[in-house]
Amino acid sequence: MFNGLIAYLDSIKARDPAPRSRWEILLYPGLLAVGMHRIAHWLFEADLFFLARFVNHFSRWLTAIDIHPGAKIGRHLFIDHGFTVIGETAEIGDNVTIYQCVTLGGTDPANGIAGKRHPTLANDVIVGSGAQILGPVIVNARARVGANAVVTKDVPEGAVMVGIPARSTLLDATEYAREFVPYGTPCSETFDPATQKVELLQCQLEQMQKQLAALLAEREVAEEQAPRRKGSRNSA
Repeated sequence: MFNGLIAYLDSIKARDPAPRSRWEILLYPGLLAVGMHRIAHWLFEADLFFLARFVNHFSRWLTAIDIHPGAKIGRHLFIDHGFTVIGETAEIGDNVTIYQCVTLGGTDPANGIAGKRHPTLANDVIVGSGAQILGPVIVNARARVGANAVVTKDVPEGAVMVGIPARSTLLDATEYAREFVPYGTPCSETFDPATQKVELLQCQLEQMQKQLAALLAEREVAEEQAPRRKGSRNSA
């Protein structure tokens, strides 16, 4: 158990350069919220729903993080800063990072899975601050959800999602993120889908201009050669 706690603290330190020691991390509200959720979830699984809710409400009062006792959370979840809501049927894999003001919210089931109202986050997912992931969607492994994005559809593995509604950029996360990237996306306009689409349109326009210029050049050559051919026929 002690070794597991040390590994957990080290995993947080690897994703957050702010703490100078493991002792500081022990004061993080996200760490306390996850720890108390373990207790609440154990009570929930034992059908002790009132006690589970009591622990949940006490944790929310202490940390401003609301994790329903029924949510399933894997190893090394890092909730940075807090003010996060995680719904009852949410499932979170290993080494997931969630920044402040994120909601893993529920809607009416639309995919035929009875009772599944909240998202599923696979391993190594990063969710930026203010993002809203709604409904029984699946955010696959290594995906990044940018700040303030609203996700209502499944996210492919390694995708980088931004915008409202969230849409994938043209780059896979593995192309630029060999290591951990805070808040899910780099601070560069080159990763914005709208900017990338404009760049693609510019490239297509340049190609069309080159093709048009080539066609006009061929036409001019053909028009210059036409009178010569006509003159040679008359002389014959």
